[in-house]
Amino acid sequence: MKRFVFPGSFDPITLGHQDIILRALPMCDELIIAVGENINKKYLFPLKERLDFINKTHGHELKIKVESFQGLTINFCKAVNATAIIRGLRNPADFEFEKSVAQVNRRLSGIETLFLLTAADYSYISSSIVREIINNNGDYSSLVPDAVKNSK
Repeated sequence: MKRFVFPGSFDPITLGHQDIILRALPMCDELIIAVGENINKKYLFPLKERLDFINKTHGHELKIKVESFQGLTINFCKAVNATAIIRGLRNPADFEFEKSVAQVNRRLSGIETLFLLTAADYSYISSSIVREIINNNGDYSSLVPDAVKNSK
């Protein structure tokens, strides 16, 4: 069974994340969207709300599971018997960072990382930009799935 893990904080999930999720689905038997919880990080949306956003957006997909985790992504991947990690790339800077993480993850666990290029229509969207817009009372509705719209 091909079980992929798409890890992230998803604070909040964006249309860019959704693009990667929908394009990864045909390549695997199961896709676990793994919502990381770092106790040292301050989130705009609490964990339960981030999980709800994803479940409302993708809960109808039988091949998708949504779970939370703490600690190293590779430890979560080992616990769920993942065959690969999915990461989205928006630009060359993303690649340089993600390449290093992928190499360390492979060295420590043997788990491969598969990179998907974000569609050009979404390549400018990031959760941090969406959070900045939300914090300044801007209109972020064209950047996120319906479940996130008007949540703040």
